[in-house]
Amino acid sequence: MSTRTVDSPIGPLRLEVSDARLNAVVFVDADAPVVGDSSSSPADEQVLGLAATQLAEYFAGERRDFDLPLTVLAGTTFQHQVWGHLRRIAYGETSSYGRLAGALGLTGHGSRAVGGANGRNPLPVVVPCHRVIGADGSITGYAGGVARKQWLLAHERGEAPAPLG
Repeated sequence: MSTRTVDSPIGPLRLEVSDARLNAVVFVDADAPVVGDSSSSPADEQVLGLAATQLAEYFAGERRDFDLPLTVLAGTTFQHQVWGHLRRIAYGETSSYGRLAGALGLTGHGSRAVGGANGRNPLPVVVPCHRVIGADGSITGYAGGVARKQWLLAHERGEAPAPLG
């Protein structure tokens, strides 16, 4: 596996690549141990560079969609269905957990199941799990922290949020 940590307005992000495909985008918190960058192949290095460039373009407001080779994400069939729906939520738009559950044919506690799958998304920002909000419009939990989710949503609304941290 090859890794690179990139700076962003929402804090450092560690990119993980193997077999020339992006595997993960990991939020690096201030108290996390420092992990050095590594590369195991020129193809991985190329994907790391491409991912870093596209993320920089996104944060600069110059990119709305990502065009990266992604690993077939490890997860259940249900998680894959949820992650597929996440990729259909347009830049600057939001959906609710309940709406996603309904689109998947779920009732009852379906929104909780969607929330669980959403929280296990290994490619935040690239697969936009931050675009899912509460039915009442509230900003609910986010694996990277609510402040990051609020920043990403404000950024996509065309506001100019201050960098975090």
